[in-house]
Amino acid sequence: MDRLTPEQRRKTMQAIKSTATKGEVRLAKALWKLGHRYRKNNKKVFGRPDLTFAKYKIAIFVDSEFFHGKNWDTEQLRIKTNREYWIPKIERNIQRDEEVNAFLIAENWTVLRFWSKDIEKHLEVCLAKIEGAIMLLSI
Repeated sequence: MDRLTPEQRRKTMQAIKSTATKGEVRLAKALWKLGHRYRKNNKKVFGRPDLTFAKYKIAIFVDSEFFHGKNWDTEQLRIKTNREYWIPKIERNIQRDEEVNAFLIAENWTVLRFWSKDIEKHLEVCLAKIEGAIMLLSI
């Protein structure tokens, strides 16, 4: 049983954003501060990555743990309400992420995916991975 009333659940779900999430904004601001310039949610790139460096063909995605299925084998057991909706939805998101990765890699893009909690807890590590990819591709 849901702990929230239908009205509370509706308001909670409406507040979830698809772009400019906390993790995405935090990563973008840190990259900007380091002098890197990028495009946000570039519609010209398949999969509409959160950040793109077209010059280096780097696509960066910031994925939320719930909607993109981090540790999905164990986490799906924690979904107690509306399982017939959430499980297929999240499994389709996982499948779509794999399809986007495969397409971009086939087009010679470097794809970097970060979990939003990793950005929150280990921003320096995420920045180092991005800067490493930029350095590698700028040679």
